[in-house]
Amino acid sequence: MKSLFLKIFLSFWVAQALFLVLAILVTLAFRPRTSSWEALLATASNDSVNAYEQEGSRGLREYLQNLENTQHVRAFLFNENMEELSRRGAPDWAVRVAGGGPRTPHEGFIFPAPPPVLRDSRASSDGLHRYTLILAPPPGPRLFLGPRGLPIPGLFIAIISSGLVCYLLAWLLTMPVVRLRAATRQLAAGDLTARAGAPNIRRRVEVAGLMRDFDAMAERLENLVKAQSRLLNDISHELRSPLARLNVALGLARQRANPESAVMLDRIELEAGRLNELIGRLLTLARMEDGEQRVPSAPVLLDEVVLSVAEDAEFEAQARHCHVRSEIPSGSWEARGDASLLHSAIENVVRNAVRYTREGSTVEIHLERTTSPAGSEAVIRVSDCGDGVPSDALERIFQPFYRLDDARGRQTGGVGLGLAIAERAVRFHGGRVSAKNRAEGGLMVEIRLPLMAASISSHYPAALEAVPAGREHT
Repeated sequence: MKSLFLKIFLSFWVAQALFLVLAILVTLAFRPRTSSWEALLATASNDSVNAYEQEGSRGLREYLQNLENTQHVRAFLFNENMEELSRRGAPDWAVRVAGGGPRTPHEGFIFPAPPPVLRDSRASSDGLHRYTLILAPPPGPRLFLGPRGLPIPGLFIAIISSGLVCYLLAWLLTMPVVRLRAATRQLAAGDLTARAGAPNIRRRVEVAGLMRDFDAMAERLENLVKAQSRLLNDISHELRSPLARLNVALGLARQRANPESAVMLDRIELEAGRLNELIGRLLTLARMEDGEQRVPSAPVLLDEVVLSVAEDAEFEAQARHCHVRSEIPSGSWEARGDASLLHSAIENVVRNAVRYTREGSTVEIHLERTTSPAGSEAVIRVSDCGDGVPSDALERIFQPFYRLDDARGRQTGGVGLGLAIAERAVRFHGGRVSAKNRAEGGLMVEIRLPLMAASISSHYPAALEAVPAGREHT
């Protein structure tokens, strides 16, 4: 049993039910045995015998009928031959009891028994006959269980009532835990606005205090992340102005510089370009983290985006004598989002692969379609032939400014923002990014993006007609 609610509910209910049953059994076990029933039995036995001896069956019948009307009991008088003397017709259970047997053939806790029956035997006035009086409540619903007279309706109502009370109690105890768990999941998924919703009333309840502490923690985390994002955004904006002035000064310096200074000016221009690119990425990352980057719902053709990225990366890879090869099956690859943002995400992954693959090797891009419980997805796999990534760093490579080796980062010009921007851009489009090392060496980054419903429906008719040839770019 994994549910805390069921554990609390069933524990309370079973305890309440056992308490009620034991209380009833103890009450029945120690209740007095003598009552007005025995006095009534003695009086009715004596009067019924007198009525039969003085007035016969008719007088006995009138007496027993009057007894039933006034005392609400049923009575039958038998002789030693088990004959009912009032001639009313005795039921089978009365005959059995008169003979000394039980009222029912099977009487116990499994088979419900009728109300208890009293039996009294006495001799006639002349001593020649033996009469037996059977006295029982009138017929009605069976309200008792077993020979001890355990009340079924009262026990049933008590168990149901205790079950309702235990249900409400278990719900009140577990609902704050359920809400706290849901808020924790939202916070872990990146929703910094998630709150457990602690009650405003300052009740001294441990769970309510825990919910208030969680809300305070979540609010503190949200403020810290927003402050960090605003700081990053402000710094990036402030760096743009001196960088623009640096580019203007660089242009003026080129006009007055001699040929010997051209190499140094080129180096300054290269570093200024890298700084400008870094600031642009910082701004993009800050907008994504702060929620300012809105993802439009415009159709995006992923096959064209992947093909464009592959062509640009192929040109860049020539500097390292590498190649970029893409496999794009024919069909509809329409997703919703920002084409520029998705292009930047895929480009960052491909450029990262080109940067770290071995010289003379090939970076492969595969576009595939898969079906998940959420719908159809496009899967973009980018594989390189580099050294791979340590297993404990596969998830951290998508964190901002994370680099495996500072020396390698300076050599390749990377600052650790490309994959971070790619991961957030894909996540904002409802997708996800993961990385794993290839068995043959190198790293494979997998991007999953949801496809539009129209793209899904248009895919299957084409598949029924024929399997078209895919596009391949090298």
